[in-house]
Amino acid sequence: MNTRVPSVPLITVDPYFSLWSPADRLYESNTVHWTGQIKRVRAIALIDGVEYRFMGLGKEIVLEQKTLEISATSSKYVFEGAGVRLEVNFLSPLLLTDLDLLSRPLSYISAKVSFIDGKNHKVDLKFSFSEALCKNTNLPVPIISGVHDLEGCSAAWMGQKNQGPLSHSGDDITIDWGYLYLAVPDGCGEVSTSDIFGAQHLFAVLNLDESRPESFIIAAYDDIVSINYFGDFRRGYWARNGKTIITVIEEGVRDFKSVKERCIAFDKELNEKAEAAGGSDYKLICNLSYRQTIAAHKLITDEKGDVVFVSKECFSNGCAATVDVSYPSTPLYLLYNPELVKGMLRPIFHFAKLPVWKFDFAPHDAGRYPHVTGQVYGILSYMVKNAETYPPFYMFPASSDMYNMRFQMPVEECGNMLIMMAALAKVEGNAEFSRPHQDLAEKWARYLVKFGANPGEQLCTDDFAGHLAFNCNLSAKAIMGLYSYAILLNMWGDGDKAAQYREKAKAHAEEWKRNADRGDHTALVFDKEDGWSLKYNLVWDILFKSGLFEKSFIESEVKWYIGKLNKYGVPLDSRRDYTKSDWILWVTAFTKDKSQREALIKPIALFLQEAFERVPFTDLYDTVSTIHHNFQNRTVQGGLFMPLLADEWSKKS
Repeated sequence: MNTRVPSVPLITVDPYFSLWSPADRLYESNTVHWTGQIKRVRAIALIDGVEYRFMGLGKEIVLEQKTLEISATSSKYVFEGAGVRLEVNFLSPLLLTDLDLLSRPLSYISAKVSFIDGKNHKVDLKFSFSEALCKNTNLPVPIISGVHDLEGCSAAWMGQKNQGPLSHSGDDITIDWGYLYLAVPDGCGEVSTSDIFGAQHLFAVLNLDESRPESFIIAAYDDIVSINYFGDFRRGYWARNGKTIITVIEEGVRDFKSVKERCIAFDKELNEKAEAAGGSDYKLICNLSYRQTIAAHKLITDEKGDVVFVSKECFSNGCAATVDVSYPSTPLYLLYNPELVKGMLRPIFHFAKLPVWKFDFAPHDAGRYPHVTGQVYGILSYMVKNAETYPPFYMFPASSDMYNMRFQMPVEECGNMLIMMAALAKVEGNAEFSRPHQDLAEKWARYLVKFGANPGEQLCTDDFAGHLAFNCNLSAKAIMGLYSYAILLNMWGDGDKAAQYREKAKAHAEEWKRNADRGDHTALVFDKEDGWSLKYNLVWDILFKSGLFEKSFIESEVKWYIGKLNKYGVPLDSRRDYTKSDWILWVTAFTKDKSQREALIKPIALFLQEAFERVPFTDLYDTVSTIHHNFQNRTVQGGLFMPLLADEWSKKS
């Protein structure tokens, strides 16, 4: 299988340890961080004493790439030349049901040779990793390095001599602290460090021949400290019981075979489900988005030991734990591990109860990555530049008056939080997780009752489109937020109040249909006849089986969207040609008709195959030209799994 995508995920661990190949062939470009910064990794195959390059730029003869196959957990390349067939597999074992494995800060690069000319050959693979992976700029800094003999392997390491953990925050930046490790199993090769033209490098060599045709290296990164969580400096989830990076590397070497088998089984299962839900194009979309959305988070625990899953709003503004980024991403996590949805909600619950957040609506975020220290969106003052850090807003008093109301998303975030809480409760069969936060839920629901039916001029999650008054789609979210609160109330044992909120949701829905209906589609805004938009928020009417909107009503929307398709997708709304790929998959879940699903999905797959900008899977792009609008490598692509979630829930109820 020869897959073509804008950029290929190679090492995907977290927002800082993320390596991609922005080319069709692995040797046609330098490897880069998801931001596009060059983080050079090269690889040479020494075949019978002759050098052949198969990864990164260089002057050596290339070992011709034959195929590329991308699955949920791996990217596998096949090369041929000099009588040798070489398979190189980049495996990031991000299995959502195993949080210890998920949080390990390591990735595998495995290699397997076979001899296609009937002769035996000596093959040595040499990987080199540049010091650029340990710093944020190209400026020279003192680097220290070394080699360790560990249990079952040897490991080379390097990092800056002057360490400043968590010394910056923001977007379009990479890590500037911590230590990179390369490990090779005993008897399979060697590791070393070397200075090349004034820059430090780590090297790993694998020795392959007829007696040992397959082996692997481990690339790991110890960030020392992962997240500033409301003043508490937290390490990754993997380190919560005192494990060190050495322990994790040793475990990774021992576990490789079993981890690989588990990943193969998961990939196969996901492919089968995606094929059934939306065809081969949907399979490509799920495979490319899976590692990206997970690795745009960092998994930690709070002071109680509870899971916290911190998103980074990549190539947007760098916000951490953004509510309207968590909301679209949840389908993937509701499918495989709802504990991670709890981990998204916890930072917002925490911040929303602090004195500095004195509003009746939900916050937008809880900080700027990697500092979860209070909302930074819509700040009146304290503006800091990228790579600088904000003060600890979580400690500020209510009198600080630091937020600009014009740049808040009150209806948006209230609806998002209530819907996520209800969706989590539906998965678990109870609402006990949200019970301690009933006061917040009540406050947010009341806000929606007062302002949600016909929202005034304000931002929604699609804030790149600007302020919009009387937004029909935003009002739809408010309706589903009210119904979500009724679900929670019912599970908390307050049936009478639940009935009241169901009636409020129903009344708002009837009003919504009267005001938004334009015959064969629904409007963009209530007060104008022309215009339309993707009503992706209505997907919860289907998933919750609320019955607020008739089946025929939803079906007419799907037909309208299909009628508005451009070459690379249906636009987000009638104002421009750009779209959000995650929202397209939400409206795809409106229907179970496979031909309709495939009609909406196929243009997104075509975009991936033809987009000329070599960036990780963007969620915001032009449906005519493929030009992307800033966003790349974002967690929201977990929303592409919405049809799978809808199909799964329909089976259970």
